[in-house]
Amino acid sequence: MPKKKPLVVVSRRLPEVIETRMCELFDTRLNESDKPLTHDELVEAMRTADVLVPTITDRIDSHLIAQAGEQMKLIANFGNGVDNIDVASALDRSITVTNTPGVLTEDTADMTMALILSVARRLVEGASAIPDGAWAGWSPTWMLGHRITGKRLGIVGMGRIGQALARRAKSFGLSIHYHNRRRVSADLEEQLEATYWESLDQMLARVDVVSIHCPHTPATYHLLSARRLAHLRPHAILINTARGEIVDENALVRMLEADEMAGAGLDVFEHEPAVSPKLLKLAKAGKVTLLPHMGSATIEGRIDMGEKVIINIKTFMDGHRPPDRVLPSML
Repeated sequence: MPKKKPLVVVSRRLPEVIETRMCELFDTRLNESDKPLTHDELVEAMRTADVLVPTITDRIDSHLIAQAGEQMKLIANFGNGVDNIDVASALDRSITVTNTPGVLTEDTADMTMALILSVARRLVEGASAIPDGAWAGWSPTWMLGHRITGKRLGIVGMGRIGQALARRAKSFGLSIHYHNRRRVSADLEEQLEATYWESLDQMLARVDVVSIHCPHTPATYHLLSARRLAHLRPHAILINTARGEIVDENALVRMLEADEMAGAGLDVFEHEPAVSPKLLKLAKAGKVTLLPHMGSATIEGRIDMGEKVIINIKTFMDGHRPPDRVLPSML
């Protein structure tokens, strides 16, 4: 008698090739509408499915996990960050959590570099000037941005993405500075020509561009607080392609409004998908570049993520430890 396929509930639409493969391998319940599942729908999924495949927009908290059925054994997150999942509560219920690390590194680093260039050289303002009819011809003093070659880049979080950004930025002539929970190896520092700062405050006060690449955890909530943001120099710009909650958004807005910093490039927001009306006003004034959380949005990246989800489910269901298991001690 053939082995019963596990019931897998997928919370959002995934690339077609991934959905097709999942339906071949598992008893898969897809979300045809692609609308985020409601709380009640997530509860039903936890009560009935063997595996839940959520995304970063699904809040899988302790209350939801407490309602899981005995058959629920795996939460295979479609995403690298797991700040949307209470991993400790899942472990207490003997539910394994996995993620999709590594596959979005290059895509996110590309987008971060693009944002650095966009903010420094005012690309969004320039791109809108022609269709808006604001361009009357070349002028020596119009739409002046800032050169990035020779400037100092401060990277907050020197993991995979931080390192990938450092390699790109080094090619553009930026000097690399970083703050991390742990200092990276001497070989890597030499390769990147990177300077380590044990004090985040001191680094912020001395760099021209700050880019955030640490995970969102209770320890990093508002890591870039009003007090820390105040260390930035007036010509500095801030780039965030990590998580919105890492920055005190209200403090950032106040500084941008007061011209206490030169600009910002944000792909993530503290209360996503809601975007502060004040940020929208600043964007129209050319003081901030806003993107709709698209740092990892490539076809290749999404397919790679889906393949990792499939491998994690298949490995787990075959009775083995999934390659991308997440434990509370790792966060």
